Amino acid sequence: MRHALHSLPRYIVTPRVSKYRLFVWLDKACLPDSRLYAIAREDDTTFGVLSSKWHEVWSLATCSWHGVGDDPTYNAESVFETFPFPEGLAPNVSAEQFSSSSCAMAISEAARSLNQLRDRWLNPPELVNRVPELVPGYPDRIIPVSEKAAAELKKRTLTNLYNQRPAWLAQAHQRLDEAVAAAYGWPADISEEEALKKLLELNLSRSA
Repeated sequence: MRHALHSLPRYIVTPRVSKYRLFVWLDKACLPDSRLYAIAREDDTTFGVLSSKWHEVWSLATCSWHGVGDDPTYNAESVFETFPFPEGLAPNVSAEQFSSSSCAMAISEAARSLNQLRDRWLNPPELVNRVPELVPGYPDRIIPVSEKAAAELKKRTLTNLYNQRPAWLAQAHQRLDEAVAAAYGWPADISEEEALKKLLELNLSRSA
C-alpha cells in the first residue's frame, strides 16, 4: 500500500542513514521508528529550508558516517540543532509569525512545487488509483491499476529518482535553493564553500 499526498496533519521526516539527505512528509497517524528523525513542523517553509542544498551542505559537514558505504548519518544534536536557519524562520518561531514574509512565501511555494513534482513521479495518475481510506483520519490509499503498474511502481523510489536526477528535479531544487539563499541575503549563485562559511559564521555569532 502506498499513501497519497494529502492535507491531513503531518510532520517532516528524514532517514537516519541515507545516501541523499531527503526530507518527506509523514502523516501524524503514522509513527516513525528509530531509523527516522521526525521534525514536528507542518509548514512548507521549514520543509523547504531543510530540503535546500544549504542544509544538506551543513549536514554533510557536521554529520557522522555509517556502514560499509560510509553513508552520512543525520542526528539532532550535531546537525539539526546547530543549523542556523534564516533569520526569523527558525523552528522555535511559529509559521503564523512569518506567514506574510515574502522570503517565507517564496520558499514555501518552491517547496510545495518540489513535493508535488516528486509525488507525481512516485505515483503517476496513469499507474495508480487513489482510494479513500475506510478509517477516518487516514490518507487515501494508492492502489496500482495493474500488475504491470505495480512492478513499475516498485522502481519508483526517491533514491532511484535522485540517482537519475532528471532536469525537472534539478530545476525544482535550483528554484528552492535560490529562494532559501535569498532568505539568508545571499546571491543566487553563491558557492557551496562560501555558503558553508557563512553558515558557520551565523552559528558562531548566534552561539555567542
